[in-house]
Amino acid sequence: MKKLEITHITRYSYTDTAQDSVNEIRLTPLTDNRQSCYHHAITTEPVSAFFTYSDYFHNRVHAFTVNKLHRELTIKMVSTVVTHENNNNPVSVPSLYEDKTLRSGDEFQNEYAEYLLPTSYTGLTPELKAYSDAILDDGVPLYDLLQTIYTTINRDFTYDVSATSVQTTVGEMLKLRRGVCQDYSHFMITICREKSIPARYVSGYHFVGDLQGGSADFTQASHAWVECLIPGSGWFGYDPTNNCEVNWRYIKLGHGRDYNDIVPVKGVYRGSGTQDLEVIVDVKLVE
Repeated sequence: MKKLEITHITRYSYTDTAQDSVNEIRLTPLTDNRQSCYHHAITTEPVSAFFTYSDYFHNRVHAFTVNKLHRELTIKMVSTVVTHENNNNPVSVPSLYEDKTLRSGDEFQNEYAEYLLPTSYTGLTPELKAYSDAILDDGVPLYDLLQTIYTTINRDFTYDVSATSVQTTVGEMLKLRRGVCQDYSHFMITICREKSIPARYVSGYHFVGDLQGGSADFTQASHAWVECLIPGSGWFGYDPTNNCEVNWRYIKLGHGRDYNDIVPVKGVYRGSGTQDLEVIVDVKLVE
C-alpha cells in the first residue's frame, strides 16, 4: 500500500482577451478495488462554480464557465490517493474452448460492444490485421495472450515524443513505428479488439520519481494505459509503453473507448487571439 500526492496544473494564456470559456475536466481519481482517493480539490482562476456529474463511462466530470473577460485561465487539481499492488491473477480461468466460445457469442459481443468496436483512433487496416494475425492466439490462454500482445508492441515500437500528435491514429503509428503512451495504448486496444478481447483506454498518472534508469517516461507523470476484460475475473491493467502490468505506481482517473472519451481538460472560448498552453504535473510518494 502506497500513498501518492498528485498536483496537476493547466494554464491557458491568451494573446487577446477571452470570454465565455466553457470547460469540462476529468481529473478526479477513481476509488475502486486497487486505489482509494481520500483527498481531492479542484480550483480555478478566475474562480468558477462547478457543475459535477458522472458521464456514460462513470468518470467524474467537473464543468464550469468563465463569462467575464480574462487573459489567463488556470485549473489546479490536488489529490491524495492510496494505491495497492495489483493482484493480476485471474480468479477463474475458463478452458480455451470455453473462453473462445464465450467471447465469440452474441450475448458477450453485445454486452461489451463499445469496447470491441473500432473508433476514429483505432480503425483496423489490412496492415494492422496482418500485425494482429502474426500474434498467434490458437491454444494460448487469454492471460498469456495479453502479455504477449503488450510485450510485442513494446518490442516493435520506439518511444518518441516528437513523432506523433494527439490526433495520430494506430494506422499512422504502424507506419511510423514510433509514438507515445497514447499511441501505444490505442495500438494495444486495436489488437485486442481484433481478437475479440474487450479493451478500454485509461487516463491517469504514473509515479516514476524513485526509479533510476529503465524505460519509464520521466518527463511527464501524466500517462495512458489499457484495461482488458478477462471473462469471469474482471478488468486487468496493462502498460505497453513500459512493458508491464499495472501496479501501485499507477493512479487511474478514468476510462473510455479511446482518448476522446477521457480528455483531462477540454473547452471552448470566445476571442480572436491565440492561446498558449502550459501543463505541470507532479506525482510524489508520501511517506
